[in-house]
Amino acid sequence: MPSSRPTTPATPASPKIFKIKEPQPGVPLFGCEHIQLFLGSGAADRMNRTIQNYRTCLRVIFENTPIVPQTSRTDKGQPFTSLTPNYLCLQCSATTTEQGRIAHGETSQHRFYVESRNGCLFCQMCDDFIWDPTLEDLRLRKSGKGSFIARKRKLDELFTDPVKEDPRFISTNTVEAPCRASGIRGIYNMGATCYMNVILQCFVHNPLLRNFYLGDGHQSSDCTQKNCMSCAMDDMFQEFYALETTVGYSASNILASFWLSKRKAYEELASNKEQDAHEFFQFLTEELHEINGGSRAAESEDSPSAPKRSKSSNDCKCIVHQTFYGKLQSTITCQSCGDINSSVESFLDLSLGLDVLAKKKSLKATGLSLQKCLDEEYSKPERCEYTCHQCGTQEAKRLLSIKSLPNVLCIQLKRFKQNNGSASKIDTTVSFPLKLEMFPYTNRARSQDTKQNYELARSCTYDLQSVVVHVGNLETGHYVSYSRVGNQWFKFNDHNVTLASKSQVLSEQAFLLFYVVRSLA
Repeated sequence: MPSSRPTTPATPASPKIFKIKEPQPGVPLFGCEHIQLFLGSGAADRMNRTIQNYRTCLRVIFENTPIVPQTSRTDKGQPFTSLTPNYLCLQCSATTTEQGRIAHGETSQHRFYVESRNGCLFCQMCDDFIWDPTLEDLRLRKSGKGSFIARKRKLDELFTDPVKEDPRFISTNTVEAPCRASGIRGIYNMGATCYMNVILQCFVHNPLLRNFYLGDGHQSSDCTQKNCMSCAMDDMFQEFYALETTVGYSASNILASFWLSKRKAYEELASNKEQDAHEFFQFLTEELHEINGGSRAAESEDSPSAPKRSKSSNDCKCIVHQTFYGKLQSTITCQSCGDINSSVESFLDLSLGLDVLAKKKSLKATGLSLQKCLDEEYSKPERCEYTCHQCGTQEAKRLLSIKSLPNVLCIQLKRFKQNNGSASKIDTTVSFPLKLEMFPYTNRARSQDTKQNYELARSCTYDLQSVVVHVGNLETGHYVSYSRVGNQWFKFNDHNVTLASKSQVLSEQAFLLFYVVRSLA
């Protein structure tokens, strides 16, 4: 059942007379013979009504959130939001799905529709998108400038228009093809594998990893490694971005590569039981690091936490280190003689212990936020066990700060704790922002150079890209994730994918947060 959209209200003003675009050599006057028959042989009011309807459709598409044009109604009258394109009828106010479009055409004899994501014109009799000069001109104006009015340029701009060479102008006026696959697809649960699915979704929507695998960063055809995890990842990226489909994906190759891995630190994860998504994230990054040009760290065989602090891979240039790795600086200051001792180590993610932070008096009264947790960890010195090499005193304070930020910042909010041999979950609410400023937590923040600090702060702005959430308790819990595609958020619950709002994302109890530096987001 198609839904109806708002129509343009009638006004007492004189109706505007629309005209088709003037004919140009080598350019057809109409998009196809059917639209020519519909517009060319009809009365003048049909032309006016059709162009006015098309302008209304474009306003619905480009002036609203994607949820509006992507929502139609079922046969029972219930709203239904689709991930694949909807079609807005050009001859009435109906919005329908691809299947409903055919039924709507049979009952109403309407033949022309507007695709809900890009505003392209579709002819049902041609069973294809058509290019009509008059309507396409309106679409390009609305999608590019946000207005149907074609403003006249000054005389000197007719000869020199440097704005058109600006990459921002090109980006704004470039329209994606309506058949482009967007990577929005669920992943089937193969028996308590939701912990794997959420991490894979975060990787699929990671711009650096996406460009690496779609740009043949890993040559699967030349790879000779048996059960190669990077080959399995390459297959997944090709499947997600090659075809536009909402059918769930089976990540069986990735699961098999995971189970057949020889990493002793993660062999307990290879089972049919629910596992920790953060540990799988550590395993997957370490595996891809080794395959794509890195070397296996000696300590990675001993404990799952080893990949977080790998000194042997500090200068690695593989895609994993280029994406996720940063550097922490630890500065210990003797409280007696003032001697300073500094050390630097790499990090894969920043882990915030909610159990400890929630007990601090300074945070209890106001509630926990991500920024306050980061303040406690990376901007306030704390007492530590240390014997000064200069004076032998054991009074010292340690300050952690970030020396080098990664392109994609992963933050873990530690919600699981061990107490006397039993595990429990911490349900403390921690608010987090869509935009995160990381400059205050870097060692450069203490510099007195105001101008330099301003420039550095601009390069330390991050935008939220993905969120992993653990729902329920430890025994019967489940992982879901959220990822942003453009400006629209989606919720991934195994093979089920639904649209999500920003408020819905921000109200979740996050377990893992993935922020992308703004220049790449």
